Amino acid sequence: MHTDQLHTGTLYVVATPLGNLEDITLRAIRILKEAGAIACEDTRRASILLRHFDISGKRLISYHNYNEPRAISQILALLEEGTDVALITDAGTPVISDPGYALLHALHDRQLQVIPVPGPSALTAALSACPLPVNNFFFAGFLPHKKGRKSRLEYLAALQTSFVVYESPFRIMKLLDELGNIIPDARIFIGREMTKIHEEYLTGTIEEIRQRLGDGKARGEFVVIVHPAGKKTVKPEEEDADHH
Repeated sequence: MHTDQLHTGTLYVVATPLGNLEDITLRAIRILKEAGAIACEDTRRASILLRHFDISGKRLISYHNYNEPRAISQILALLEEGTDVALITDAGTPVISDPGYALLHALHDRQLQVIPVPGPSALTAALSACPLPVNNFFFAGFLPHKKGRKSRLEYLAALQTSFVVYESPFRIMKLLDELGNIIPDARIFIGREMTKIHEEYLTGTIEEIRQRLGDGKARGEFVVIVHPAGKKTVKPEEEDADHH
């Protein structure tokens, strides 16, 4: 243990609900109540969550991609004076396609303690409901909007394993068109508005998914799992047997 660690605070990386507030863990509620400050992407969104669980009087630190250096300085100062800080994002698990990496890197350099408080994640939620083979998968997060997008998709297709991307409602049809050009025989699983009122899961060919979403009214963030065609489907237990 770092010699000063007994006198410094801990950063808790706290997963929060994707939409349904019942998905928060008991431990997450306790940590949010006990932390001296809460770092969050959007203080308004965080306030709604905190009010729901009767958590009041917390110092909220705005922490997002556009103010990282300043926010990191604030968080480091609190930790070094002995205050525990909880890091949350707008929804799901921090750092996974959300802000947080630069903060964790800064804490590592200073040997400050980071403890995860696991819970909801859009990635694992989608994987758990996906009927396509996902015993091996590659997580690609958000694709580039323009430059490098095509080459990134070609790279993912060449992996010959299921891969997962996050996509916005504004680009989901574009993504289906791009996949149709690169891996036309792929099978697709989509999770949309997970845990929310309009929750929906779709599985099919690229064309079948396009038709289901073809009204131009796609809403909500999408988790897209792509399984390239032509790859032999192997159950996890069969794969294990091959190595014995």
